[in-house]
Amino acid sequence: MTFPEGFYWGAATASYQVEGGIENTDWAQAAREGRVPPCGRAADHYNRYEEDFDIAKSLGHNCHRISVEWARIEPEEGTFNEKEIEHYLAVLAALRARHIKPFVTLWHFTLPQWFAESGGWERKDAPEIFARYCGYVARKLGNDCRHFATMNEPTVFAGQGWLTGSWPPFKKWLGLDLLKAIPVERPDFIGQKATWHNVMTYLRVRRHLIRAHNLAYDAIKAAAFGAEVGIVHHIVLFHANGNPFNKLLAWIANWHATHAILSRVYRKCDSIGINYYQHKKFGDNATYDKTDMGWDVYPEGLCDALLMVKRYKLPIWVSEAGVADAADRIRADYIKRLVRCMHVAIENGADVRGFMYWSLIDNYEWALGFEKRFGLVEIDYQTLERKIRPSAYAYKEIIERNAMLE
Repeated sequence: MTFPEGFYWGAATASYQVEGGIENTDWAQAAREGRVPPCGRAADHYNRYEEDFDIAKSLGHNCHRISVEWARIEPEEGTFNEKEIEHYLAVLAALRARHIKPFVTLWHFTLPQWFAESGGWERKDAPEIFARYCGYVARKLGNDCRHFATMNEPTVFAGQGWLTGSWPPFKKWLGLDLLKAIPVERPDFIGQKATWHNVMTYLRVRRHLIRAHNLAYDAIKAAAFGAEVGIVHHIVLFHANGNPFNKLLAWIANWHATHAILSRVYRKCDSIGINYYQHKKFGDNATYDKTDMGWDVYPEGLCDALLMVKRYKLPIWVSEAGVADAADRIRADYIKRLVRCMHVAIENGADVRGFMYWSLIDNYEWALGFEKRFGLVEIDYQTLERKIRPSAYAYKEIIERNAMLE
């Protein structure tokens, strides 16, 4: 099961989840209000990125996905911090020095506090504000990075913020409990504002996110000639047993969760990043092993997720796929099954160019804090010691062979 020559293998991180010291965001404010766990110094990746990239290099990685923190770069509306640009240029230089291809996501969930407090993605001009930021960053980093994603998982962001109320701005749709298919990260909804009207706001936010990506694509292209620009989309795979009604439910759910977004942005994409963690099978009576997140262990869904995106005739990156497994009990097998299913998708015509495991190091898992451990590398949050988990070496063997052994 050999992969194409030049295939990229690596891992991913996101700024707020690993860097530490970011206090001017909506999430940091929510932590100060007691709504979510504090992030604090996290894994201190902001200061220890070279150490972390040395580990990635030792594990055979030839690509790495990061995000840059909007709140660092634009701490006040229209005011940009050149010192933070210099920091991210140093991060990119550290990756290139290790012959690791950088993939940069320009926005990964957290919002500058000024933007959130002025209405955030509910603002009518939010797409224009976002495109201005993306164009600025691309102009500054475009000589050092040739692959940008505008945003990470817009459907997750909108759903957790305006349907479940689990994330800022903590707005819950009262009809949520009728739709069991929607994943809920945190069931207690601390401090949420629950109204029926929030579903309309959710749909408006989705429209703003779509427009923001399309405007940002043009801004990045103008600022960084020849750069590859895409979006990172999270696929919850909906499928069904043989019951025709269940098949219809799965089709409707996939259309709303995936195609309603991608069909409106793919013309402004040079490639598409896919994140996969979960599935929902209507009419399913099977019993699954569970991850530490409580999700079904079903890496096989990655194949169908990739084949769903095949219709857009664009290169595809697996920009995230991984498992919360603090004991490192199932991670090695999970990675092997992910890779095997990715190979099947390639054999069936999906133009997959690379795979990035989530995540390189343990991270702040949003409203769940630091309890859930996705990392190939374990972080001791008291000492900040890094310890490579055994599963990372199973992944390294795949990388070195550029193949999956039967």
